[in-house]
Amino acid sequence: MNSMRWLFFLLLSIIHSNIFAQERKVVVDKIIGVVGNSIILQSDFEQQLLQYKAQRMRVDPCFVFENFLIQKLMVNQAKVDSIEVSEATVEMQLNNRIDMYIQQAGSREKLEEYFNRSLSQIKEDMRQPMREQLIMQKMSGEITKNLKITPSEVEAFYLSLPPDSIPLVNTQYEYKQIVIHPPYTEQAIFEIKNQLLNLRKAVLDGRSFASLAVIYSEDQASAVNGGEIGFMSRGELDPEYARVAFSLKEGAVSGIVETQFGYHLIQVIKRDGDRVNTRHILMRPKPTEKEIKYAYNKLDSILTLIKNDSITFEKAAFLFSTDEATKMSYGQVVNPYNSSTRFEIDQLPQEDYVMLKKLNIGEISAPFQSTDAAKRPIFKIVKLVNRIEPHKANLKDDYQLIQEMALENKKKKIIDEWIDNKIKTTYIRIDPSFAKCKFEHSGWIK
Repeated sequence: MNSMRWLFFLLLSIIHSNIFAQERKVVVDKIIGVVGNSIILQSDFEQQLLQYKAQRMRVDPCFVFENFLIQKLMVNQAKVDSIEVSEATVEMQLNNRIDMYIQQAGSREKLEEYFNRSLSQIKEDMRQPMREQLIMQKMSGEITKNLKITPSEVEAFYLSLPPDSIPLVNTQYEYKQIVIHPPYTEQAIFEIKNQLLNLRKAVLDGRSFASLAVIYSEDQASAVNGGEIGFMSRGELDPEYARVAFSLKEGAVSGIVETQFGYHLIQVIKRDGDRVNTRHILMRPKPTEKEIKYAYNKLDSILTLIKNDSITFEKAAFLFSTDEATKMSYGQVVNPYNSSTRFEIDQLPQEDYVMLKKLNIGEISAPFQSTDAAKRPIFKIVKLVNRIEPHKANLKDDYQLIQEMALENKKKKIIDEWIDNKIKTTYIRIDPSFAKCKFEHSGWIK
């Protein structure tokens, strides 16, 4: 197994390494490994084996042990290089991970029952592993920063792949769209702003912003956390939201802020360098039945013009579409996951896929209702530009995919080399019980 996969499994596993304590056998703890100033305990090793067992994964104990060695090696070097992560970042990632666990378990109570621990105990058990995970990610990024790959390297990598290692590409779609947003009446906008002003007054009078966010915010993802969205940089936020958030003092509440997502009240929780943690209350005006009907009829009229050859689909998208992200590219939809024009089925909005799978190449759908990235109601028509059937990846059709694979392979070699060199200059002691292990890196046993 190569180093990048070692790191992947390591990052995946260490986050759970403390939450199976209730299942551990009682053992006499001892040191089974030393890497620089860090130690590996028998209890932690046993705990990790139990974690894999809980996931019904069969793994070689030597593989698990080398994971620990790599972990300690990289975290040690991060200390030397003064690579750190803030407590605020750790807290944000912890909250995100806990939310994911609750969603997978079905409820907070089920999660606590499964681990036989309170939520606060689970979170505290995860804190140090999460910190080390984040440090390792930064350390890996430092090792491979500024790494680039040339077209000749991509081609050489592809030609070196054994036939059974060339990935299978699933069905992909390329398509264009014309979008019409139902307009909002001035009255609908006035009512939303009035609600937000009343909520702001309530906060200034002493009501909890977080409690009001739970009740009133239309951003469901953050509402359950009292409107908190976690630490974000300017580039990760809507420009207007960022401008206001970074201008507020901690604890302060903004006036009404309009973004592409709707209207917000923003409260700054904490600043940490060039990142800010905020909570917000989001509200959106609702179109009336009249505005919804208007949007549908307008799109239907545009479709009639296209079918009568009065205008091309592409020109109609440029002239009439209200989706700023695609109108300037004549309706071409770009995949946000990889910046290409191709979408696999699981990357498509459900409503779009339902329409696209019925179309032949070049055909245009009937108008249908959907939502945009800001969760606003929209109507759209789509044109199927291309359908790429399942196939083995090739340089002509799947260059970006192969380029990403080649870059990851190059990173793997850099990290492999870094680990081998660091082993030579780091004090390492391994318990004799692991002396017969066939490690990925041969220099561990000196």
